[in-house]
Amino acid sequence: MPSSRPSLPRSRGHESGAPFCTGITGQARAFVRRPFCPDVDTWSGTAAHGANRTGRMFTGDRSGDFLYRALYRAGFASQPESVSAGDGLFLCDTWITAAGHCAPPGNKPSPLELRNCRPYLERELGSLTNLRLVVVLGKIAFDTYLAILKERGKIDRLSAFRFGHNVLFDLRPSLLCSYHPSQQNTSTGKLTEEMLDEVFTRAAKIIRSEPDRAERPPSSLLSSGQRTR
Repeated sequence: MPSSRPSLPRSRGHESGAPFCTGITGQARAFVRRPFCPDVDTWSGTAAHGANRTGRMFTGDRSGDFLYRALYRAGFASQPESVSAGDGLFLCDTWITAAGHCAPPGNKPSPLELRNCRPYLERELGSLTNLRLVVVLGKIAFDTYLAILKERGKIDRLSAFRFGHNVLFDLRPSLLCSYHPSQQNTSTGKLTEEMLDEVFTRAAKIIRSEPDRAERPPSSLLSSGQRTR
Protein backbone atom coordinates (compact mmCIF):
# COMPACT_ATOMS: atom_id res chain seq x y z
CA MET A 1 0.00 0.00 0.00
CA PRO A 2 1.48 3.40 -0.92
CA SER A 3 2.83 5.27 2.09
CA SER A 4 2.08 8.70 0.65
CA ARG A 5 -0.36 10.07 -1.89
CA PRO A 6 1.01 11.12 -5.29
CA SER A 7 0.41 14.75 -6.16
CA LEU A 8 -1.75 15.05 -9.26
CA PRO A 9 -3.17 18.30 -10.58
CA ARG A 10 -6.70 19.16 -9.48
CA SER A 11 -9.29 19.07 -12.21
CA ARG A 12 -10.78 22.17 -13.75
CA GLY A 13 -14.23 20.76 -12.98
CA HIS A 14 -15.35 20.08 -9.43
CA GLU A 15 -15.53 16.32 -9.79
CA SER A 16 -13.54 15.39 -12.86
CA GLY A 17 -10.11 16.18 -14.11
CA ALA A 18 -7.59 16.17 -16.90
CA PRO A 19 -5.72 12.97 -17.68
CA PHE A 20 -7.46 10.03 -16.00
CA CYS A 21 -10.99 8.74 -16.30
CA THR A 22 -12.02 6.06 -13.84
CA GLY A 23 -15.28 4.29 -13.90
CA ILE A 24 -16.92 2.08 -16.43
CA THR A 25 -18.90 -0.14 -14.15
CA GLY A 26 -21.11 -3.07 -14.84
CA GLN A 27 -24.29 -1.21 -13.98
CA ALA A 28 -25.40 2.05 -12.48
CA ARG A 29 -28.35 3.15 -10.43
CA ALA A 30 -28.76 6.41 -12.34
CA PHE A 31 -27.04 8.77 -14.71
CA VAL A 32 -24.96 11.13 -12.60
CA ARG A 33 -24.62 14.64 -13.93
CA ARG A 34 -21.28 16.34 -13.40
CA PRO A 35 -19.67 19.60 -14.44
CA PHE A 36 -18.63 19.16 -18.08
CA CYS A 37 -14.90 18.59 -18.32
CA PRO A 38 -13.64 17.12 -21.61
CA ASP A 39 -9.97 17.26 -20.63
CA VAL A 40 -9.90 13.96 -18.69
CA ASP A 41 -7.03 11.49 -19.01
CA THR A 42 -8.50 8.47 -17.23
CA TRP A 43 -11.92 6.95 -17.47
CA SER A 44 -13.25 4.09 -15.36
CA GLY A 45 -16.24 1.90 -15.79
CA THR A 46 -18.05 -0.30 -13.26
CA ALA A 47 -21.31 -0.62 -11.34
CA ALA A 48 -22.29 2.73 -9.93
CA HIS A 49 -23.70 1.80 -6.57
CA GLY A 50 -25.92 4.31 -4.80
CA ALA A 51 -26.14 6.84 -7.62
CA ASN A 52 -29.92 7.22 -7.70
CA ARG A 53 -30.07 7.35 -3.93
CA THR A 54 -27.25 9.84 -3.29
CA GLY A 55 -26.67 11.66 -6.61
CA ARG A 56 -23.12 10.30 -7.01
CA MET A 57 -21.87 6.94 -8.23
CA PHE A 58 -20.29 4.61 -5.66
CA THR A 59 -21.62 6.60 -2.74
CA GLY A 60 -23.18 5.33 0.46
CA ASP A 61 -22.22 1.67 0.24
CA ARG A 62 -19.25 -0.57 1.02
CA SER A 63 -18.19 -0.93 -2.61
CA GLY A 64 -17.85 2.83 -2.84
CA ASP A 65 -15.94 2.99 0.43
CA PHE A 66 -13.49 0.44 -0.96
CA LEU A 67 -13.08 2.26 -4.26
CA TYR A 68 -12.71 5.82 -2.99
CA ARG A 69 -10.09 4.82 -0.44
CA ALA A 70 -8.02 3.41 -3.30
CA LEU A 71 -8.58 6.51 -5.45
CA TYR A 72 -7.55 8.72 -2.54
CA ARG A 73 -4.36 6.77 -1.85
CA ALA A 74 -3.40 6.98 -5.54
CA GLY A 75 -4.04 10.73 -5.64
CA PHE A 76 -7.24 10.66 -7.70
CA ALA A 77 -9.69 11.71 -4.97
CA SER A 78 -9.54 14.55 -2.46
CA GLN A 79 -10.78 12.41 0.44
CA PRO A 80 -11.03 8.69 1.22
CA GLU A 81 -14.79 8.49 1.56
CA SER A 82 -17.86 9.47 -0.43
CA VAL A 83 -20.83 10.05 1.86
CA SER A 84 -23.10 12.32 -0.17
CA ALA A 85 -23.08 14.51 -3.26
CA GLY A 86 -22.40 17.56 -1.09
CA ASP A 87 -19.57 16.22 1.07
CA GLY A 88 -16.84 18.25 -0.69
CA LEU A 89 -15.25 15.35 -2.57
CA PHE A 90 -13.65 16.12 -5.91
CA LEU A 91 -11.81 13.83 -8.29
CA CYS A 92 -8.44 14.62 -9.87
CA ASP A 93 -7.89 13.73 -13.53
CA THR A 94 -10.70 11.19 -13.27
CA TRP A 95 -14.17 10.57 -14.67
CA ILE A 96 -16.45 7.87 -13.27
CA THR A 97 -19.26 6.43 -15.36
CA ALA A 98 -21.12 3.17 -15.91
CA ALA A 99 -21.97 0.71 -18.65
CA GLY A 100 -25.57 0.55 -17.46
CA HIS A 101 -27.61 3.43 -16.10
CA CYS A 102 -30.48 1.50 -14.56
CA ALA A 103 -31.22 -0.61 -11.49
CA PRO A 104 -32.02 -4.04 -12.93
CA PRO A 105 -33.68 -6.82 -10.92
CA GLY A 106 -31.12 -8.71 -8.87
CA ASN A 107 -28.41 -6.27 -9.92
CA LYS A 108 -27.92 -8.30 -13.10
CA PRO A 109 -28.38 -6.15 -16.22
CA SER A 110 -29.60 -7.95 -19.30
CA PRO A 111 -27.86 -7.55 -22.67
CA LEU A 112 -30.85 -5.50 -23.83
CA GLU A 113 -30.58 -3.13 -20.86
CA LEU A 114 -26.87 -2.63 -21.49
CA ARG A 115 -27.49 -1.93 -25.19
CA ASN A 116 -30.18 0.61 -24.31
CA CYS A 117 -27.80 2.40 -21.95
CA ARG A 118 -24.81 2.33 -24.29
CA PRO A 119 -25.56 5.64 -26.09
CA TYR A 120 -25.12 7.52 -22.80
CA LEU A 121 -21.77 5.84 -22.26
CA GLU A 122 -20.62 6.54 -25.80
CA ARG A 123 -21.66 10.17 -25.46
CA GLU A 124 -19.47 10.53 -22.37
CA LEU A 125 -16.55 8.82 -24.07
CA GLY A 126 -16.88 11.17 -27.01
CA SER A 127 -16.68 14.20 -24.75
CA LEU A 128 -13.37 13.14 -23.14
CA THR A 129 -11.00 14.55 -25.72
CA ASN A 130 -7.80 14.03 -23.71
CA LEU A 131 -8.50 10.48 -22.59
CA ARG A 132 -5.33 8.42 -22.13
CA LEU A 133 -6.47 5.48 -19.99
CA VAL A 134 -9.63 3.47 -19.39
CA VAL A 135 -9.93 1.42 -16.20
CA VAL A 136 -12.71 -1.18 -16.31
CA LEU A 137 -14.01 -2.56 -13.03
CA GLY A 138 -15.40 -5.99 -13.74
CA LYS A 139 -16.14 -8.22 -16.71
CA ILE A 140 -19.38 -6.47 -17.73
CA ALA A 141 -17.53 -3.17 -18.06
CA PHE A 142 -14.73 -4.90 -19.96
CA ASP A 143 -17.10 -6.55 -22.44
CA THR A 144 -19.12 -3.36 -22.95
CA TYR A 145 -16.09 -1.20 -23.67
CA LEU A 146 -14.58 -3.71 -26.09
CA ALA A 147 -17.92 -3.97 -27.91
CA ILE A 148 -17.84 -0.20 -28.41
CA LEU A 149 -14.29 -0.40 -29.77
CA LYS A 150 -15.28 -3.16 -32.17
CA GLU A 151 -18.29 -1.21 -33.44
CA ARG A 152 -16.02 1.79 -34.00
CA GLY A 153 -13.54 -0.29 -35.96
CA LYS A 154 -10.77 0.04 -33.38
CA ILE A 155 -10.38 -3.71 -32.90
CA ASP A 156 -11.30 -6.62 -35.13
CA ARG A 157 -11.86 -9.49 -32.71
CA LEU A 158 -13.14 -9.56 -29.13
CA SER A 159 -11.50 -12.94 -28.61
CA ALA A 160 -8.07 -11.30 -28.71
CA PHE A 161 -8.70 -9.85 -25.26
CA ARG A 162 -8.98 -11.84 -22.04
CA PHE A 163 -10.13 -10.16 -18.85
CA GLY A 164 -7.85 -10.39 -15.81
CA HIS A 165 -7.06 -8.31 -12.77
CA ASN A 166 -4.36 -5.65 -13.33
CA VAL A 167 -4.01 -6.67 -16.98
CA LEU A 168 -3.05 -3.76 -19.25
CA PHE A 169 -3.80 -3.75 -22.97
CA ASP A 170 -1.75 -1.64 -25.35
CA LEU A 171 -4.56 0.31 -27.03
CA ARG A 172 -5.23 4.00 -27.58
CA PRO A 173 -6.34 4.90 -24.97
CA SER A 174 -4.72 2.20 -22.85
CA LEU A 175 -7.08 -0.31 -21.23
CA LEU A 176 -6.45 -1.46 -17.63
CA CYS A 177 -8.61 -4.11 -15.96
CA SER A 178 -9.62 -4.69 -12.35
CA TYR A 179 -11.97 -6.97 -10.50
CA HIS A 180 -15.11 -5.16 -9.43
CA PRO A 181 -15.05 -3.91 -5.79
CA SER A 182 -18.32 -5.68 -5.01
CA GLN A 183 -18.93 -6.88 -1.48
CA GLN A 184 -18.77 -10.44 -2.76
CA ASN A 185 -15.29 -9.90 -4.18
CA THR A 186 -13.93 -7.89 -1.25
CA SER A 187 -15.40 -10.05 1.52
CA THR A 188 -14.03 -13.26 0.00
CA GLY A 189 -10.59 -11.82 -0.64
CA LYS A 190 -10.84 -12.08 -4.42
CA LEU A 191 -10.12 -8.34 -4.44
CA THR A 192 -8.07 -6.86 -1.60
CA GLU A 193 -7.18 -3.24 -0.90
CA GLU A 194 -3.59 -3.99 -1.92
CA MET A 195 -4.77 -5.38 -5.26
CA LEU A 196 -6.91 -2.33 -6.01
CA ASP A 197 -4.06 -0.04 -4.93
CA GLU A 198 -1.82 -1.76 -7.46
CA VAL A 199 -4.28 -0.96 -10.25
CA PHE A 200 -4.63 2.75 -9.47
CA THR A 201 -0.95 3.21 -8.66
CA ARG A 202 -0.28 1.75 -12.09
CA ALA A 203 -2.89 4.07 -13.60
CA ALA A 204 -1.14 7.09 -12.08
CA LYS A 205 2.16 6.00 -13.61
CA ILE A 206 0.58 5.49 -17.03
CA ILE A 207 -0.91 8.96 -17.25
CA ARG A 208 2.43 10.42 -16.23
CA SER A 209 3.84 8.73 -19.33
CA GLU A 210 6.05 6.32 -17.43
CA PRO A 211 6.77 3.11 -19.38
CA ASP A 212 4.67 0.10 -18.48
CA ARG A 213 4.40 -3.36 -19.94
CA ALA A 214 1.09 -4.12 -21.57
CA GLU A 215 -0.57 -7.06 -23.25
CA ARG A 216 -0.35 -6.40 -26.97
CA PRO A 217 -2.93 -8.16 -29.13
CA PRO A 218 -1.52 -9.54 -32.39
CA SER A 219 -1.33 -6.79 -34.99
CA SER A 220 -3.54 -8.82 -37.29
CA LEU A 221 -6.39 -8.49 -34.78
CA LEU A 222 -6.22 -4.72 -34.59
CA SER A 223 -7.81 -2.50 -37.17
CA SER A 224 -5.47 -0.61 -39.46
CA GLY A 225 -6.34 2.64 -37.68
CA GLN A 226 -5.49 1.37 -34.18
CA ARG A 227 -1.93 2.29 -33.29
CA THR A 228 0.05 0.53 -30.58
CA ARG A 229 3.09 1.62 -28.68
